[in-house]
Amino acid sequence: MGVGVSILTDAIDDELRALEASLERRHRTRETVIPLIGHEIRLLHPANADELISEADFVADGRLPYWADLWPASRVLAAHLLANAGAGRRLLELGCGSGLVATAAQLAGYDVTATDYYADACDFARINGWRASGRDLRAHMLDWRQLPADLGTWDVVVASDVLYEHPYAPLVAAALARTIAPTGVAWVADPGRTALPAFLSACKLRALETGEPQKVAYDLDGQRQEIRIFTIRHAAR
Repeated sequence: MGVGVSILTDAIDDELRALEASLERRHRTRETVIPLIGHEIRLLHPANADELISEADFVADGRLPYWADLWPASRVLAAHLLANAGAGRRLLELGCGSGLVATAAQLAGYDVTATDYYADACDFARINGWRASGRDLRAHMLDWRQLPADLGTWDVVVASDVLYEHPYAPLVAAALARTIAPTGVAWVADPGRTALPAFLSACKLRALETGEPQKVAYDLDGQRQEIRIFTIRHAAR
């Protein structure tokens, strides 16, 4: 490692330590140990999502801090990514939350960019990627209603449990249609949210093929769910 690279790495580490300290000052946090294929991720996240509810955010745009919960679907999708080596492929996550899926993707060898509608979610994702891998993880805010023109396309696009509300169904489908590369793939993990049928219909309208999902039984700490992982691609022309 050259001197210049070492200095840059030290500067990034110092920045991330300061960011982690800032998050822990501003939030009541906890660390959850998550055993996954060949790894044990010690995920830092808010202790209670309800403490983050903001009346002003809800009045402004209906926003609720779903990102701060550690959803079963994210655990399942994280394991799925670790079982499918990244080999440097570019990966975009829609709705990264505290960063479990993005962290697993980075450990699996993907070139990861995590996104969320909350700045704090992006910060937690960045910290958790760094804590697990020793490398910085790109993370930035993204509003599905106003996708930037220069967002680009990705080899792999992932999302876990993002269909909480019916308005999200067409927004997520549109985001996938915009961001999946012509030969790329998306993996969307869902526990059976009420907006799932509308999402699948919206994918069809945007010429996205969803196919039959992989079904994964989840049973941990009294939570029992069947998580479905949909493989989504642009329809053949």
